[in-house]
Amino acid sequence: MLGRTYDNQVCSAARALELVGERWSLLIVRDALFAGSTRFNDWLRLGIATNILKNRLDGFVESGIMERRTTDQGAEHLQYLLTDKGRDLAPAIVALTEWGDRWAAPDGPPILYVHTVCGGPVTEQTTCAGCGHVHDPAEVGVRPGPGMPADIAARMA
Repeated sequence: MLGRTYDNQVCSAARALELVGERWSLLIVRDALFAGSTRFNDWLRLGIATNILKNRLDGFVESGIMERRTTDQGAEHLQYLLTDKGRDLAPAIVALTEWGDRWAAPDGPPILYVHTVCGGPVTEQTTCAGCGHVHDPAEVGVRPGPGMPADIAARMA
């Protein structure tokens, strides 16, 4: 696991993994997104230990991925609801699922994502904002962005 500081990692992927890269994290978010899970007990069916689940949910609340709300039944019945920040993980989960379907599902995809409005299959694709076409990952390059420290950007040039 990466450390909590980013002195050697000037990378948004590394920072994202600090928030959602632990073993159970994306499965918890997946079930919140696509299975309607909102209560602590909903995620126990994953087989996750209660102390780990508590830590993950607390971390999601602290980082703004989820918010904790009390229900009509009182404070002992908490709900964990995804925020916009948490819902924005949907494309990453769909993309990771597609990778798993190709490389880790010998009998075919165990679940299919579908558009609830029309029933069509939902996929995640890399596109170019200019021309729309990216046919091969080798066509994707990198360059320094506005958040790159100037000394590192200069070394990349």
